[in-house]
Amino acid sequence: MDPLGAPSQFVDVDSLPGWSDAYEAKQLDCHQSSVEKAQVDVRSPFPYRKDINEKIILWKGDVALLNCTAIVNTSNETLTDKNPVSESIFMHAGPDLKDELQKLKGCRTGEAKLTKGFNLAARFIIHTVGPKYKSRYRTAAESSLYSCYRNVLQLAREQAMCSVGFCVINTLKRCYPLEDATHIALRTVRRFLEVHGETLEKVVFAVSELEEATYQKLLPLYFPRSLEEEVQSLPYLPADIGNAEGEPVVPERQIRITEKPGVPDDASDEEGLEADLSFIGSHAFARMEGDVDKQRRLILQGQLSEAALQKQHQRNYNRWLCQARAEDLSDIASLKALYQTGVDNCGRTVMVVVGRNIPVTLIDMEKALLYFIHVMDHIAVKEYVLVYFHTLTNDYNQLDSNFLKKLYDVVDAKYKRNLKALYFVHPTFRSKVSAWFFTTFTVSGLKDKIHYVESLQQLFTAIPPEQIDLPPFVLEYDARENGPYYSSYPPSPDL
Repeated sequence: MDPLGAPSQFVDVDSLPGWSDAYEAKQLDCHQSSVEKAQVDVRSPFPYRKDINEKIILWKGDVALLNCTAIVNTSNETLTDKNPVSESIFMHAGPDLKDELQKLKGCRTGEAKLTKGFNLAARFIIHTVGPKYKSRYRTAAESSLYSCYRNVLQLAREQAMCSVGFCVINTLKRCYPLEDATHIALRTVRRFLEVHGETLEKVVFAVSELEEATYQKLLPLYFPRSLEEEVQSLPYLPADIGNAEGEPVVPERQIRITEKPGVPDDASDEEGLEADLSFIGSHAFARMEGDVDKQRRLILQGQLSEAALQKQHQRNYNRWLCQARAEDLSDIASLKALYQTGVDNCGRTVMVVVGRNIPVTLIDMEKALLYFIHVMDHIAVKEYVLVYFHTLTNDYNQLDSNFLKKLYDVVDAKYKRNLKALYFVHPTFRSKVSAWFFTTFTVSGLKDKIHYVESLQQLFTAIPPEQIDLPPFVLEYDARENGPYYSSYPPSPDL
């Protein structure tokens, strides 16, 4: 503890200049760039976003000295690594940290684990283990390093942290090339903030003098501070910019399903299929998915095998996914109609759909489908549950059954397999009837997963109240209909 009256050695993140501050100060005496005035035809996959840039801080200093919600410690699998970052954190945190780490029983590469900050200004320490780099195992190292950053951010989100201070996770001892690692770090943080930006107020990159130049060079690629800087940075982006979450994509490792193992695919059959799809129609639904009913009819007639249909469906879904990653979906995201919250009593991810926030007659429903795929693709790889708030929806918020059928037909099989429950909150008699018809005559396999929930008290038996962000109007409606007990639960400030 600092002697009485002595200045604190810790640095408050709110006192640090943001990533955009120096740039904006430089622009004060300049005329607005002609690039910003003109419409930009070619946009970066990481477009200029002032709201995201305001959350980013690049700071040359010791991460252990940051006064923020959590700082990141990079270590080894036994959490006993001796590197400058870890040694500084241990020194400032005090001896209690070592005792706490023994309870964690290590940490695997790519994982993130949480402890208290003890004598640090930061409330928490998130410990993660970066990969050892060898050029012949580069793909595995990239995936592991991505997992480090992503798991830290996910943990921060789950614990409702306001600010996170990142050290450079790849240490010199582990031989990871600094520039390659910085690309992964920056794009992973950028992609996370695009979807979950409302959950974090500040992300600090704490770097050494040797690392600062690399971060200064690469930050404009992923966090451009103007349209002009976005255009200037575009040619310098690497060929591999990862998927929608920033995760490295390796096409060679994708599994291909063949009808007859051991027999090579017929290339002409592939070309014929693409040619057939090109004549289906001009609308994107038709262009990308084809006639699902016709495909099913062909199966019944024995003209199209199940394996061939799976293969075709996977190609169609991948097209949707690629378009979702390339499209600007910020207008759909701003509706806050679909978002990830905590976990249910079984530890499964909870996704929330807010019916009243979907202005069906005013938005492009095709973009809404793309946004659903963009958000859900990485969620659906594990078991998850959906909570649909039907509260106070009207005719302008009712999703058309044709749209729902298209959504059900387009998505990958993992969505259906890993969806374990759909909680239909505050249903009306009409909505129950519509859901019954839809799940009985239109789609199969969904009916047994729907649970109608009349009150939040019922919902809380499956999902703890602290694990779900509730829109204020849902709380108010439930308090009015079922009593004022629920008004004691604080609403989510961003909904």
